[in-house]
Amino acid sequence: MDPHELENLAHLRRARDLIDREYARPLDVPTMASRALMSPAHFSRQFKAAYGETPYSYLMTRRIERAMALLRAGMSVTDACMTVGCTSLGSFSSRFTEVVGEPPSTYRSREHDAETAMPACVAKVQTRPTRNAASRNDNAPGRNGEASRGAAA
Repeated sequence: MDPHELENLAHLRRARDLIDREYARPLDVPTMASRALMSPAHFSRQFKAAYGETPYSYLMTRRIERAMALLRAGMSVTDACMTVGCTSLGSFSSRFTEVVGEPPSTYRSREHDAETAMPACVAKVQTRPTRNAASRNDNAPGRNGEASRGAAA
């Protein structure tokens, strides 16, 4: 990587960190792009190239991940929806079902003994929702923006 690419990756990480910290706040692409010191269109292209999903998709995945933890703890679907920053229960339920594979009410009502028995750091990794897992291949960039081993060969 040349110095310019490393600088861009550092800027993208600042925006990703913003999403990770402020997921419950109303965030839009221009706000995220300003954190990365890029125009919204350039930021969206660069973010997708580095992390394999659009900034909005990444934000929604973080929100769903947090909602899953709240639902496992017994919070109502409506309260979990509002707590993670979603304003529409219908859109939240649709996106949750798309990402997790079951509606939030079904997810909330089933047993989660395995998740509560493991350390929180392990549960976070094991229950993290993955988007478009079937379409990812060995050459897709990893979570940190670096290509996986298959691309290095």
